[in-house]
Amino acid sequence: MSSSGQAAELLWRAQAYVAAAQIHLRDNVLLRRPLAPRDVKERPAGHWGTVPGTAWALAHIALLSGTRDIGGTELVPLLGAGHAGVTQIAAGWLTGHLAAARPQFTRDEQGLVNLCRAFPEVAGLGSEVTPALPGGDFLGGRLGGCLPFAQGAALASGPGWVIVPVLGDGECETPTTAASWLAAHALPGTAVLPIVHLNGFRMGAPSLLAGLDARALIAYAAGLGWHARAVTVPDDGHEVFHAELAQAVADTLAGRRPVLFMRCVKGWSGPATVNGQQVLGTARAHKTPLTRAASDSAQTHALEAWLSSYRPEELFTDGGHPGPGLASALTGTAWPRLKAPRPAPAPRATVRQQPVSFADAVATVTRAHARAGDFRVFSPDELASNRLPELAGQSWTTEVLAEEVLGEQLAGFNAAGGRGVLITYEAFAPLLATGVVSLLKQQRMPGAAPRPSFNLLLTSYGWHNTYTHGDPSLTTTLLALEDPAIRVLTPADPARLAAVLDDVFTSTGQLNVIVAGKHQLPAVPAETLREELDRGVAVWPHLSDVQPPALTVVVCGDLPAAVTAEALPRIRAELGEAVRVVSVLDLTVLGDPAVWPAGLRAGEVDVLLGEDAALLVVTLGHPAAIWSLLKARHARPVEVIGWRETEGPRTQQGIAAAAGMTAEGLLAAAGCLLKARARCDTW
Repeated sequence: MSSSGQAAELLWRAQAYVAAAQIHLRDNVLLRRPLAPRDVKERPAGHWGTVPGTAWALAHIALLSGTRDIGGTELVPLLGAGHAGVTQIAAGWLTGHLAAARPQFTRDEQGLVNLCRAFPEVAGLGSEVTPALPGGDFLGGRLGGCLPFAQGAALASGPGWVIVPVLGDGECETPTTAASWLAAHALPGTAVLPIVHLNGFRMGAPSLLAGLDARALIAYAAGLGWHARAVTVPDDGHEVFHAELAQAVADTLAGRRPVLFMRCVKGWSGPATVNGQQVLGTARAHKTPLTRAASDSAQTHALEAWLSSYRPEELFTDGGHPGPGLASALTGTAWPRLKAPRPAPAPRATVRQQPVSFADAVATVTRAHARAGDFRVFSPDELASNRLPELAGQSWTTEVLAEEVLGEQLAGFNAAGGRGVLITYEAFAPLLATGVVSLLKQQRMPGAAPRPSFNLLLTSYGWHNTYTHGDPSLTTTLLALEDPAIRVLTPADPARLAAVLDDVFTSTGQLNVIVAGKHQLPAVPAETLREELDRGVAVWPHLSDVQPPALTVVVCGDLPAAVTAEALPRIRAELGEAVRVVSVLDLTVLGDPAVWPAGLRAGEVDVLLGEDAALLVVTLGHPAAIWSLLKARHARPVEVIGWRETEGPRTQQGIAAAAGMTAEGLLAAAGCLLKARARCDTW
C-alpha cells in the first residue's frame, strides 16, 4: 500500500474507532483489558450507519487538501447529513480541534474518556454536525441544503478553493438537492465537487439513488450536466479512491462538473448480525446496532470484537496519544474552513437623490453595493415581474426557479464572506422557512463564525396579487421564534426602502426580512426617516394632532401608511378625537425588550403611543404576528388589522375590505376602540 493509502487507512480506522467508542463506552476506552458491562453505557445513543463512509471520505479529503498533487488547492469539506456529527467529532478529537473548542477533550486517554462519557451532549456542542469543528460550516440538520450551500460558498471563495459537500443518498431525494444539480448551470465556474455517499439506505428504507447500477448513475448525472466517477468502498481500496478524488479535483478546476459516487455498505465494519438479525447493509445499522451491550453478554462480546477490529493498539500509545503512524498521518492532513468575512466595513451606497419608486430604490442601492465585488442578488426568475428588469442578467445576479436552492446559495455565499439579498414574492417565501430556521440555529451554536447578514426582500404581497399569491406566513413564523437576530422591516415608501437596504447590506449576523411592495403608493415626508432607521419607530408629525392622543394608529409598511392617510380625515371628523400616527419600520420594536434588542422600553411606550391612547395597529402581515410581539404588554384597548384569508378569489378591493384594510374598515375599528377606551375610563 502506498504512503497515502497507509495514512488514509490509519485515519479511517481511528475515526471509526473513536466514533464507535463514544457512542457505546464510558470507560476502558482503549481496550486495555477485556470489556466489562461496567465499561459500557446502559443506553447508548448516536448514529453509526453513516460513520464508515463519511470517515473514509474525510480522511482522503484532509490528506489531499493543499498538496502538490492538486496544485496546492484547498479542499473544504461540508457534511450534508447532521447524523455525520459523530464522525466529525471523532475527527475533531484526533486532530485537536475539539480540544481547542472544549479543553477537557484532550488528545489522550483521559480526554477520550471525557468525550465518551459526555457524548451525545459533548459539553454543549451536541451529537450532530457542529460549527465548532471543521466540516461544520453547513448545519446538516436542514437535510438537502448542503449542495446549494456549497455552490454559494464557492461563489465567494475565489480561486485556489474547492468546496467538497459530502451528501447522503437519501439526501439526494430531497427537492432542494435534486434541483441543485441543475442550478449549477446558473453558476458557471464555481468549484464544487460533490461526494455522494451511497450506503443504500435512508433512515428506515432503501434509498432510490443507491438502487441504480453504475451505468444508470453515470447516465443520471450526465443528463443533469455532471460527469460521474464511481468508487466502491472498501473494495477498490484507498489508492483508487485517492486517485479518483485527485482527478475529480483536477476536473473541477478545469471547469468541468464531476461528481464522485462512493458506494459503501451501510454500517460496514460494524456487527454483521445482532441476536440473530441481520444488521450490516440494513436500516438496523442506522443508529447503534448494540443497544444492550451493558446487560447482554453476547452484545458485550460483539462490541469488544467490533472495537478490536480497528486494532486500537496500533493507533494509540499507552497514554492514549496518537501513535507514530497515526501521528504522522494526522500531520499530513489539512482541514480548511470557509473564509471569514472581510474585516473592513462594507461600503455604503450613495443615493444622490430620493428614489421615487420601488424599482428605483432597489436598483440604485443594489447596483452601488454590487460594484464592491462581494455582493450578489438571488431571485427565482421574478426580477422582471418585480419591475427590476435592469438587475436581470447581471454578472452578480443569479436566477433559479427554486426558493429553497437560492436560500441555501445565499447562506453559503454569506458563510464565505459574501454579502447579498434574495428577492422573491412574499407568497413563495414560506418555502424558505426550514432553511432559515436552521440557519438561525447554527448561528446560535458554539463556534459559529460571524457572517454578513442573510437578507430577504419580499415583494408582490397578497394585497395586490391573485388569490393563490397571498401568504405572509414566513414573517409570522420567524417572529414566533423570538430570536434576537431577526428583524422584520416594513418601509413605508421608496426613500425608506433605499435606506433600509443600504443598512442591512452592511450589517452582520442578522436575518433581515424587508417587506416592500412594487406598486406605486404616495410618498411620505422624509423628516423622520433617520429616526425610523436608527430606532425603528417614529411619530409622523404630518399626520398627527399636537394634543395627547385618544387613538394612536401604528402603521407597519407602505399600504398601511396609504390606507391610514386616507382614513384619518373621516376618523377625525366622525369620531372627534385627537389622533397620533406612529410609523414602525422594524416590527420587533413592538416586542419585549428582554427578547428583542430593539424592543420599546416601558418609558418609550407611553412617550410614543400616548399614556392612555387606544391602539390600532395596521400591518401588512398576519395580525397574529403583531399579537405575538405585543402579548400582554399594553394595558389599553388594542386592535390589529392585517392579512386575512378569504374563502376564495376576490378582487383587490374585496381582499382589502374583508380584512378591514380600507378607510371604512379603519374607521369602524377606531370607533370600537374609542368606545372600549371610554368604558375603561369609567372603571
